[in-house]
Amino acid sequence: MSADTPDIGFIGLGIMGTPMAGHLLAAGHKACVHTRSAVPESIRAAGATVCAHGREVAQRSDVVFLMLPDTPDVQQVLFGDDGVAAGLAPGKTVVDMSSISPVQTKTFARRVEALGCDYLDAPVSGGDVGARNATLSIMVGGKPEVFERIRPLLALMGRNITRVGGVGDGQTCKVANQIVVALTIGAVSEGLLFAARAGADPARVRQALLGGLATSRVLEILGERMLQRSVQPGFRIALHQKDLNLALESARALGLALPATAVAQQLFSACVAHGGSAWDHSGMVRALEQLSGFAIPEQPAA
Repeated sequence: MSADTPDIGFIGLGIMGTPMAGHLLAAGHKACVHTRSAVPESIRAAGATVCAHGREVAQRSDVVFLMLPDTPDVQQVLFGDDGVAAGLAPGKTVVDMSSISPVQTKTFARRVEALGCDYLDAPVSGGDVGARNATLSIMVGGKPEVFERIRPLLALMGRNITRVGGVGDGQTCKVANQIVVALTIGAVSEGLLFAARAGADPARVRQALLGGLATSRVLEILGERMLQRSVQPGFRIALHQKDLNLALESARALGLALPATAVAQQLFSACVAHGGSAWDHSGMVRALEQLSGFAIPEQPAA
């Protein structure tokens, strides 16, 4: 290992993790990888070493990245049989880029730090497009000196990289992000549905809105998916529901009212009831279409 090119471990090679790990490999880092399903051929072809479990990844790496679906997955990968913790040695670093519970994150960090290692929580926003283009927004919690040391690696996967605060604060920021994204999906859905039902061309309405105060990445990327009637993820509704559950559970504990978040969660639940748990989260529009008895006509791809 050198200070400039630490050996990397990457666990979780799904829609997001595969391109993220690919960027690290393309930058010249040795990488050991592990995932529940088959390792993508693109990762093998880039020279990654496939490991049997998290313990082996940790043993062979200086920095271990995690990109997993939910809190129990992170707990199992870190502390289960043949987990990452069993392969850690003092001086190594764990960077969890999953979107999970801020409370559990602090517990995980304490257990890793007790082994003489460092821990960052670094959830991301930007979806599959941001992962492929290395333009993710990365929200980091952890010690400033650890953040600065790991930042060059994060910069290979994203652009807007912000240390929000201590361990767990990155996850809190991500929950806030998911509230805003879910509510924006609802707003874009209602706006395009209204325009189409009123007889306007929703594609031209979207184009006009992109030039004004209503513009957003949700309108740009997910609005196009709504118009093309595509539910190919992206970011699955089931995962966004998980994030909103974290928001609503935390809100109850904090004594907060988040009524719009609760409505967004119910719209996602309506999609799931129609078989849409694996739809892209832009599929929320279909729940509103069901309520209205009207669907936005499919638009040709741009």
